[in-house]
Amino acid sequence: MPFVTGPLPQRLKLVHGFGAVAFGVKDSGFSFFLLPFYNLVLGVDAGTVGAALATALVIDAIVDPLIGHFSDRTYTRWGRRLPWLYLAPWPLALLWTMLWSPPFTGTPGFWDIVALAVGVRLLLSACEVPSVSLVPEITDDYDDRTTLFRYRFLSGWLGGLLMMVLSFTVFLPTPESQLQPEGYASYGLFGAALMVLAVVGSAAAQHRIVAQLPERKPGRFSLTSAFAEIFDAFREKAFVIFALGGLAAYVLQGMTFSITQYVNLYVWQFSELAFQLYPAVLFLSVLLMFVIVGPLHRKWGKPRSAAGGAIVGMAFYCTPYALYQAGAWPDPGSTASTGLLYAFLICANTASVVSIISATSMVAEIVEAYEERTGQRAEGTFYAGNWLVQKCATGGGILLTSLIVQSIDLAPGTPQADVAPETVTQLVWLFMLTAAALALIAAYWLARFPISREQHEARVAARGARAPLPQSDPLDEAVRADPDAHTITP
Repeated sequence: MPFVTGPLPQRLKLVHGFGAVAFGVKDSGFSFFLLPFYNLVLGVDAGTVGAALATALVIDAIVDPLIGHFSDRTYTRWGRRLPWLYLAPWPLALLWTMLWSPPFTGTPGFWDIVALAVGVRLLLSACEVPSVSLVPEITDDYDDRTTLFRYRFLSGWLGGLLMMVLSFTVFLPTPESQLQPEGYASYGLFGAALMVLAVVGSAAAQHRIVAQLPERKPGRFSLTSAFAEIFDAFREKAFVIFALGGLAAYVLQGMTFSITQYVNLYVWQFSELAFQLYPAVLFLSVLLMFVIVGPLHRKWGKPRSAAGGAIVGMAFYCTPYALYQAGAWPDPGSTASTGLLYAFLICANTASVVSIISATSMVAEIVEAYEERTGQRAEGTFYAGNWLVQKCATGGGILLTSLIVQSIDLAPGTPQADVAPETVTQLVWLFMLTAAALALIAAYWLARFPISREQHEARVAARGARAPLPQSDPLDEAVRADPDAHTITP
């Protein structure tokens, strides 16, 4: 049974979503600033940074599903997820600080970057996977799950945009300061504190609702059975289709974000004020997403909303570059150029986030499909898979950006005015062609997601009709009856 039946309390929507602020901090850092920091500031070759993040993904591919599996099997009177949310943020904060103040002598090497990236990503998984796995546990309603994801995405974007605003106004206020290391160290310290506040605060605020002894006690753990269950879950047809479409959509988002500093600096020639206004433009697009995604899901369903968002987003992202190449765009750096670009970006980012949130929300329905086939619930395993897809996308997007930067021979620390026109042209064409290909792949697969609203609601009704009384021993029943089981006292 879900933790909440009937309408979701507004407070629960807010505090549950607040936990995603940590993901927003990480995603903003990795997507917008990590490659420029290590490449343009610390002097690490762009290809080395991209290769290091790709290597970290190999480790993630092994460990992330295990985190989800362990979360599903956690058995405490605080439930399956809360112990992770209380413990993991603290070492995450330490490693996040070190990522932006590398504790190495001289220029960081390949394995230095791998070690920091792996540590940050795995610890963030230990926060995000249990947190997002609460969604299908809190409610089994098709639209209420979308609502929870709306608040998660809004909070995540607010966290990321807050870091971006502070970057362009406090930590890295000028194009010159963006090429110096001091501001990035302050950026890392503030982000670490915000991550801890978000994850621990969200967990504590939800404690009384979700701190319940799991209905089923897991059997003895073995590594062989763990991977067997993970592989079986990942063979679920709906998850495979989601992964193919979601991976392309997330890679597109990762590439778009990681290349932002390069195109805004060298193609659109942003001024200091333009950099400072950029987060407000993204925030407006997220507010529009928050308003329209619910009605879109009710009218078109999640798969069609996801596919349509990918196509519309691609069209609005690429149009300014096409007009620029055709000579039909105002002079870069002018007020007209920046204002018109912002208008396109609002539409593009709104559609793209609709696509991403629709795809992520689909995973909740896979849980019931898998339960129908196997009799087991595996929220943590599937959201670990979703999280792995997202991290592959972030790493893949940064890798694509690093390959683009390498191919156009853009030297670290190059001032805005010293980039050759042919270099800018190459950057524009490579970005447009790659973005269009990824958007089409994402739309093709997401439109084919096989679980509709009607199928999901039929599964939920059937599960409720056949649900047996949970088997438990007297000790379990005694713990359930203990009022202290719903407090924050272990």
